[in-house]
Amino acid sequence: MSAYLLIFTVSLLAATVLPFSSEAVLATQLAAGTGNAAALIAAAATGNVLGSVVNWALGRILRAHLDAPWFPFSKKDVERAGENFRKFGLWSLLFAWLPVVGDPLTFVAGTLGVGFWPFVLLVAIGKTARYAAIGWVM
Repeated sequence: MSAYLLIFTVSLLAATVLPFSSEAVLATQLAAGTGNAAALIAAAATGNVLGSVVNWALGRILRAHLDAPWFPFSKKDVERAGENFRKFGLWSLLFAWLPVVGDPLTFVAGTLGVGFWPFVLLVAIGKTARYAAIGWVM
Protein backbone atom coordinates (compact mmCIF):
# COMPACT_ATOMS: atom_id res chain seq x y z
CA MET A 1 0.00 0.00 0.00
CA SER A 2 1.41 3.38 -0.90
CA ALA A 3 2.20 5.93 1.78
CA TYR A 4 -0.48 8.21 0.39
CA LEU A 5 -3.21 5.59 0.46
CA LEU A 6 -2.19 4.57 3.97
CA ILE A 7 -2.36 8.11 5.40
CA PHE A 8 -5.60 8.81 3.51
CA THR A 9 -7.24 5.66 4.93
CA VAL A 10 -6.00 6.13 8.49
CA SER A 11 -7.06 9.79 8.43
CA LEU A 12 -10.51 8.90 7.13
CA LEU A 13 -11.00 6.30 9.85
CA ALA A 14 -9.60 8.66 12.51
CA ALA A 15 -12.41 11.12 11.74
CA THR A 16 -14.94 8.50 12.86
CA VAL A 17 -15.38 7.06 16.32
CA LEU A 18 -12.66 4.49 15.59
CA PRO A 19 -9.49 5.05 17.65
CA PHE A 20 -6.86 5.86 15.00
CA SER A 21 -4.04 8.38 15.30
CA SER A 22 -3.55 9.93 11.89
CA GLU A 23 -1.14 12.49 13.35
CA ALA A 24 1.27 9.78 14.48
CA VAL A 25 1.10 8.02 11.11
CA LEU A 26 1.68 11.29 9.24
CA ALA A 27 4.58 12.27 11.50
CA THR A 28 6.15 8.83 11.03
CA GLN A 29 5.82 9.03 7.26
CA LEU A 30 7.25 12.54 7.15
CA ALA A 31 10.17 11.57 9.38
CA ALA A 32 10.87 8.50 7.24
CA GLY A 33 10.65 10.50 4.01
CA THR A 34 8.22 8.00 2.47
CA GLY A 35 6.76 10.55 0.08
CA ASN A 36 6.34 14.17 -0.85
CA ALA A 37 5.48 16.12 2.33
CA ALA A 38 2.85 18.33 0.69
CA ALA A 39 1.17 15.32 -0.94
CA LEU A 40 1.16 13.38 2.34
CA ILE A 41 -0.43 16.36 4.13
CA ALA A 42 -3.00 16.72 1.34
CA ALA A 43 -3.85 13.00 1.51
CA ALA A 44 -4.23 13.17 5.30
CA ALA A 45 -6.42 16.27 5.15
CA THR A 46 -8.57 14.87 2.34
CA GLY A 47 -9.16 11.60 4.17
CA ASN A 48 -9.93 13.31 7.46
CA VAL A 49 -12.34 15.80 5.89
CA LEU A 50 -14.08 12.97 4.05
CA GLY A 51 -14.47 11.11 7.35
CA SER A 52 -16.08 14.23 8.82
CA VAL A 53 -18.42 14.40 5.84
CA VAL A 54 -19.48 10.84 6.67
CA ASN A 55 -20.27 11.97 10.24
CA TRP A 56 -22.19 14.99 8.90
CA ALA A 57 -24.17 12.78 6.50
CA LEU A 58 -24.99 10.32 9.28
CA GLY A 59 -26.24 13.23 11.36
CA ARG A 60 -28.43 14.42 8.50
CA ILE A 61 -29.82 10.95 7.86
CA LEU A 62 -30.29 9.92 11.48
CA ARG A 63 -31.81 13.15 12.81
CA ALA A 64 -35.23 11.79 11.89
CA HIS A 65 -34.63 8.93 14.34
CA LEU A 66 -33.64 10.88 17.48
CA ASP A 67 -36.40 9.19 19.48
CA ALA A 68 -35.53 5.65 18.35
CA PRO A 69 -34.32 3.36 21.16
CA TRP A 70 -31.29 2.28 19.11
CA PHE A 71 -30.11 5.87 18.50
CA PRO A 72 -26.62 6.21 20.06
CA PHE A 73 -27.38 9.55 21.80
CA SER A 74 -30.41 10.67 23.73
CA LYS A 75 -32.53 13.41 22.24
CA LYS A 76 -31.58 15.53 25.26
CA ASP A 77 -27.85 15.02 24.52
CA VAL A 78 -28.33 16.08 20.91
CA GLU A 79 -30.38 19.12 21.95
CA ARG A 80 -27.69 20.16 24.46
CA ALA A 81 -24.98 19.73 21.85
CA GLY A 82 -27.10 21.74 19.42
CA GLU A 83 -27.43 24.56 21.97
CA ASN A 84 -23.65 24.63 22.40
CA PHE A 85 -23.17 24.55 18.65
CA ARG A 86 -25.54 27.49 18.17
CA LYS A 87 -23.86 29.32 21.04
CA PHE A 88 -20.42 29.13 19.42
CA GLY A 89 -21.75 29.22 15.88
CA LEU A 90 -20.71 27.83 12.56
CA TRP A 91 -17.12 28.92 13.17
CA SER A 92 -16.78 26.21 15.80
CA LEU A 93 -16.34 23.80 12.89
CA LEU A 94 -12.80 25.16 12.56
CA PHE A 95 -12.13 23.07 15.66
CA ALA A 96 -13.48 19.79 14.30
CA TRP A 97 -9.91 18.47 14.44
CA LEU A 98 -9.86 18.50 18.24
CA PRO A 99 -9.77 15.13 19.98
CA VAL A 100 -12.93 13.97 21.79
CA VAL A 101 -15.18 16.89 20.71
CA GLY A 102 -14.39 17.08 16.99
CA ASP A 103 -16.19 13.96 15.77
CA PRO A 104 -19.41 14.60 17.72
CA LEU A 105 -19.27 18.22 16.53
CA THR A 106 -19.40 17.11 12.90
CA PHE A 107 -22.26 14.72 13.65
CA VAL A 108 -24.24 17.44 15.44
CA ALA A 109 -23.65 19.80 12.52
CA GLY A 110 -25.41 17.23 10.36
CA THR A 111 -28.31 16.81 12.75
CA LEU A 112 -28.78 20.60 12.83
CA GLY A 113 -28.87 20.80 9.05
CA VAL A 114 -25.68 22.83 8.56
CA GLY A 115 -25.17 23.36 4.84
CA PHE A 116 -22.75 21.06 3.07
CA TRP A 117 -20.38 23.64 1.56
CA PRO A 118 -19.93 25.84 4.66
CA PHE A 119 -19.39 22.63 6.64
CA VAL A 120 -16.74 21.30 4.24
CA LEU A 121 -14.96 24.65 3.95
CA LEU A 122 -14.63 25.25 7.69
CA VAL A 123 -13.76 21.66 8.56
CA ALA A 124 -11.18 21.54 5.75
CA ILE A 125 -9.50 24.75 6.91
CA GLY A 126 -9.14 23.51 10.48
CA LYS A 127 -8.03 20.00 9.63
CA THR A 128 -5.61 21.06 6.91
CA ALA A 129 -4.05 23.62 9.25
CA ARG A 130 -3.54 20.90 11.85
CA TYR A 131 -1.76 18.59 9.37
CA ALA A 132 0.28 21.51 7.96
CA ALA A 133 1.43 22.30 11.50
CA ILE A 134 2.55 18.69 11.92
CA GLY A 135 4.40 18.96 8.61
CA TRP A 136 6.06 22.18 9.71
CA VAL A 137 7.21 20.64 13.00
CA MET A 138 8.57 17.56 11.25
